[in-house]
Amino acid sequence: MALNIQTFKTRALTAIVFVAVMATGLFWNKWSFILLFTVIHFGCWYEFIKLMKKTYGTQYLPKTFLGFFYITLPILMMLFLGFCLRSYSDDNGGEPLYYAWLFPCAILFSIWINDTMAYIVGSFIGKTPFSKISPKKTWEGTAGGAILCVLVIGVFIGPLLYSSAAFRNSYPQFKNSDWFIIAAICAVFGTLGDLLESKIKRTADVKDSGSIMPGHGGFLDRFDSLLIATPFVWLYVLLFM
Repeated sequence: MALNIQTFKTRALTAIVFVAVMATGLFWNKWSFILLFTVIHFGCWYEFIKLMKKTYGTQYLPKTFLGFFYITLPILMMLFLGFCLRSYSDDNGGEPLYYAWLFPCAILFSIWINDTMAYIVGSFIGKTPFSKISPKKTWEGTAGGAILCVLVIGVFIGPLLYSSAAFRNSYPQFKNSDWFIIAAICAVFGTLGDLLESKIKRTADVKDSGSIMPGHGGFLDRFDSLLIATPFVWLYVLLFM
């Protein structure tokens, strides 16, 4: 699959705006964090209901209840990772050290790196189709994206945070190796999430779930990987950390 320069430019420009909005929501304050994922939640629901209508016609309503497991639970788990896992330090006169953004960002960064690298690697050397559900995906791109995701998160970003005494005080149970595992979880289950949404779209006979983001489609197109990866990161954090 040859790299389409114009498509890449459109996707890149949209991605810059998207990252800026996401960063503002994640880092500004707790209310922006809640607002960000509230918008994502209802945006995904709106598109999911439209897809169910296209697929099942007047019998769509019972199927929409699946959205609770597909959309609402993962978003609640993301909020849990962002707020309920805060921990505090007695350093600096008892001032709290907030790392509420840690796990949401770890998931998002892992997914973005995996998707971007899979697209680039697949564009240059991808030859072997990965799945009939998503014909443009290749084994080469999928494997390259996952490997680079784990390396970037585990070798560069993880150790950078782990070098901070403030981070270690807030998460004393966190090991540097956890970054590799979280990145791998996001790469594997994020790809499965992308395939699941592609299957839903094929069943509904549409190309994109929406058009809010040029070059990327709609809310479900952008957050399909997040919705499936988040529960598995949540389980890992809950069981092993």
